[in-house]
Amino acid sequence: MAVSGQVGPKREGGVILQEDIERRFLALSVSAGRMTGRVLARALSSALRQIRRARQKAHTPHGRQSVKKLMNHAETINSIPLDGNTRLFDRTARKYNVDYAFYKTGPKKYLLFFKAKQADAITACFSEYTKRALRKGRKPPIREQVRQAADLVRNKQSKERTREREAAQDGR
Repeated sequence: MAVSGQVGPKREGGVILQEDIERRFLALSVSAGRMTGRVLARALSSALRQIRRARQKAHTPHGRQSVKKLMNHAETINSIPLDGNTRLFDRTARKYNVDYAFYKTGPKKYLLFFKAKQADAITACFSEYTKRALRKGRKPPIREQVRQAADLVRNKQSKERTREREAAQDGR
């Protein structure tokens, strides 16, 4: 453990990093002493491949994206027709960490594109989405409820007015 004012190697999880670095350097220098040009070229190309994979993985977008970006992932793509609310699907898809894209085919009609490898996750996500959509479909939105209540009140008032007019006309 380093005391304040004392400079030394840092500890992480009980392992001294400085010793680990020295051990790796020693192993590399020993194996480098026996290395030929071909072995060095293979090692460097392997390291370059790993760096490219890591970089590509970092640049690959996740979640909702355009169809073009999804097609650039170089994987097999499947699609499902989707009618209805895409926002509701977005909320459920975030939970399952799936990569997907919408393509609009008509008013409130979409094609949902997704990676074939993620078919199980999409199935689970889609089942939860349908449950939520059915639950949401049972009850009309609050604005619609307010409009319906206002229409009922107007109809009652107009019926009462017509009754009052008829009664006034009959009483004459």
